[in-house]
Amino acid sequence: MALRPSPARGRLIAGASLVGVSWSLNWGLSGLRTHLLFFPLWLGYVLAVDGWCERRTGSSAWRRSPRLFVARFAVSLPAWWLFELANLRLRNWEYLGREHFGQVSYAVLASVSFSTVLPDLLGTAELLASGSWLERFARGPRWCWTRGRRLGVPVAGAAMGVLMLAWPRIFYPFLWVAGVLLLEPLALASGRPALSRGSAVGDWRLPVVLSCAGLTCGLLWETWNAFSYPRWVNHVPGVGFAHVFEMPLLGYLGYLPFALEAFLLAGLCDPRLVAGLAPGDRGGLRPVLREPT
Repeated sequence: MALRPSPARGRLIAGASLVGVSWSLNWGLSGLRTHLLFFPLWLGYVLAVDGWCERRTGSSAWRRSPRLFVARFAVSLPAWWLFELANLRLRNWEYLGREHFGQVSYAVLASVSFSTVLPDLLGTAELLASGSWLERFARGPRWCWTRGRRLGVPVAGAAMGVLMLAWPRIFYPFLWVAGVLLLEPLALASGRPALSRGSAVGDWRLPVVLSCAGLTCGLLWETWNAFSYPRWVNHVPGVGFAHVFEMPLLGYLGYLPFALEAFLLAGLCDPRLVAGLAPGDRGGLRPVLREPT
């Protein structure tokens, strides 16, 4: 009797197949197509990563709760629109092909695409966290919250936000940093998942794995955007050289703190959305049971 494929393997195969088909069509077809293919491409990625993670560790977002797996998409939509709102002032990116859509159709199609951002980042981080390479960051320098830091960090975040909006061509990088400085103290004060809970014991695995996930997804976003249409183009004052696809090389640094912001936003909405990465009692990543598959 043939063995039935496991659900995790089914998600991995289905997701990888969806990526292959959507990627091929997106790069192979001409004219407008990415507005219809962006979501299935990244949905396939999310499913493949989730299935791969479960096969490696015995745990994944879908296995823990299909409802919360879907909730990540719902939370992602308004979260990314916040960055789009900021970009109205910064003008750091624009979408080629936007003129082909009306206001309502653009808002709907863009929202569907934006819904994949958080699932991409959080799923990638959980998969990367399953590797033994991360353990080297479990014992590092200790950093504790003092009274001065509890006051100074959010004040610095607020000041960065003001400078960014006042002089966007100079202080636009603060978009990716100010959010972390404002959200982290809020997460700590409210008892939500926070990045620095492990720093007191020298455990930096959580911010490291999230930053790596941000860079991984950033490279994929820019790769799959390269021959798409509609697609985005970046305008990064002062560092607009040495492009890797549409993004200047130094611009990829922004994906590191962006992943930290995404984690904090998701955790503030519902800690269960980041359960696979939530800090444990000692502040580090909660241990994941490795089960045979």
